Amino acid sequence: MEEPAITPTASMAAKSTILPDVEASKLAPVAKGDKHLWGIYIFLCFISVIELYSASSREVTSAGMGVYGTIIRHASMLFAGFGLIYLLQRTHYRKLLLWIPIFAILSVVMMLYTTFWGEYINGARRSFRLVFISIQPSEFLKLSAAAVVALIMSQCQIKGGGVTRKGVSWAAGIILLFGGMLAPQGLTNTILLMCISFSMMIIGGIGVKKLMVVLFVYGAFFGGYLIFTNLRHTSAEQTEQVDAPRSARQGTWQKRISNYIGTGQPKYEEEINSENRQEMLGYIAQANSGGIGVGPGNSRETSRLPLAFTDYIYSIIVEELGLAGGLFVLILYLWLLARASAIASRCSRAFPALLVIGMALTIVFQALFHICIVTGVIPVSGQPLPLISKGGSSILVTSVAFGIMLSVSRFAVRTGSKKKDIKNEIEVLPEEIRAENPTQL
Repeated sequence: MEEPAITPTASMAAKSTILPDVEASKLAPVAKGDKHLWGIYIFLCFISVIELYSASSREVTSAGMGVYGTIIRHASMLFAGFGLIYLLQRTHYRKLLLWIPIFAILSVVMMLYTTFWGEYINGARRSFRLVFISIQPSEFLKLSAAAVVALIMSQCQIKGGGVTRKGVSWAAGIILLFGGMLAPQGLTNTILLMCISFSMMIIGGIGVKKLMVVLFVYGAFFGGYLIFTNLRHTSAEQTEQVDAPRSARQGTWQKRISNYIGTGQPKYEEEINSENRQEMLGYIAQANSGGIGVGPGNSRETSRLPLAFTDYIYSIIVEELGLAGGLFVLILYLWLLARASAIASRCSRAFPALLVIGMALTIVFQALFHICIVTGVIPVSGQPLPLISKGGSSILVTSVAFGIMLSVSRFAVRTGSKKKDIKNEIEVLPEEIRAENPTQL
């Protein structure tokens, strides 16, 4: 019989708002913001400004915004993101308990609104306009899923290691809900969400048996969903129903997987057509680098490659900066994960440890998916490169993740610190999230 160290909340939002009154001195930072995280952020912003300006020539000529219009807008979003980082890194992570449920609920509401009334992008409703920004709720949903799973897993730790069944059920239910909402927009986002969440479950101490049960349930649910969409698409074709955006979307996954498998013919021998144009031009851009790069601003393919400034910006980076530049960008993201893991392993409490690793996984998995898509490792899909690709939602969400990681690096007490500091940290946290750090990183 499992005996949880902490009773999980019946209502996460309601209980998390009950925070103990503490002295201001107990909320003072125990360390400065992590220099490694700041360094990675600065490098990514620097690369972003240079490469996005180079990759935006197609947009400049088509939109009539002027030579500097795109980069000014992008720099404005980066500046807004920096403001979020500055505010969050000065905020004790304990205060985020009030905002995680609210953020998750807002993400779900935005997602529901987009599902029924959003704007069509590539055959699916993906965004809506808010003033002058195009909001893509899928980005917010992925981040909120990581934060909610971190909160639930930290609430449901068992003394001696492991997570309660109730905690696993709560986390699995949230992931299933969010994944089900993402599935109609694209399979890649759903898989990305699963990778982030399962990684957090493993790090949080879920047992192998419980993980296998969760995987079986998810496999059955999404297998049924794929069968249903396939049958619906087939029926629509047979009855010649006219519903172009939705019907076209239902067969997109199969087409992309078929194109990825190919016919055995080498890619460089394939003829470029409307279906593989983006993929092939992305490969051509990387090949044009010659291994050493053509130099910043000298990309040849940016004027031909569709969405070079978003979904395929890594191709432009490789073309201009060469193999070394492409590897440097990849190392920056892997360095981010390694640094977040180091911070998490030294936290004395479970909540900050799981929170910082969840934020890092959200950024790094998305970066890896983008790089794998562009280089042909996995089937083609649309994923921005965090903090580098153009996109208001992506930049804001990535900035929030960086701000939360920096907050944890400043305020979370380290394992092995003075007993007084650990005691003070325990006192500022609600009783239900005072569990010790379970991570073994």
